[in-house]
Amino acid sequence: MAKIRKNKHIGLKLFVVWLALSIVTFPWWVNVFYPKPYSDIVTAYSTAYHVDPLLVYALIRRESRYQEHVESSAGAVGLMQLLPDTAAWLAEREGIVPFYEEELKQPEMNIQLGCLYLSWLNDEFQGEIPVVLAAYNAGHGRVGKWLEDQVWDGKKETLEQIPFEETRKYVRDVLRNYWAYQMLEKIHR
Repeated sequence: MAKIRKNKHIGLKLFVVWLALSIVTFPWWVNVFYPKPYSDIVTAYSTAYHVDPLLVYALIRRESRYQEHVESSAGAVGLMQLLPDTAAWLAEREGIVPFYEEELKQPEMNIQLGCLYLSWLNDEFQGEIPVVLAAYNAGHGRVGKWLEDQVWDGKKETLEQIPFEETRKYVRDVLRNYWAYQMLEKIHR
């Protein structure tokens, strides 16, 4: 019985030490999970295209976990997981000619086109972040139809109305990441 009490006492001490270290090192260890890689590139293009850089980080975290050469089974490429056809359309709009699909694996090109796409979606959907994120994942035409047909009202509170489970989860995940980056930003101020 005394041994059990002693083990509980040691466990409590370890918990208190862990808690104290967590509190003291809070900003550091959270940044491990929510880093801001490519900050110069993200800052430059999010500013140029009027997109919140924290949203860009939230999206990159969900899309690629910061792995620049990742490709999805659907063919999306790079940090911001752009489909080559979408990237080519964006590059043409921006006057980036010639554009080669391999360039999507380069962080600068991927982030530039990803920020441009977010900006375009922001304009298309009046800056409604849940709608923008749904469109980034499921396609702007499809999401526009959901809104038009009143399948979904575009609100964060009604994500369950999104017809695609993958898109519902995606929007939730990116919004959660976005909130975490916003909280970290407040802490660092």
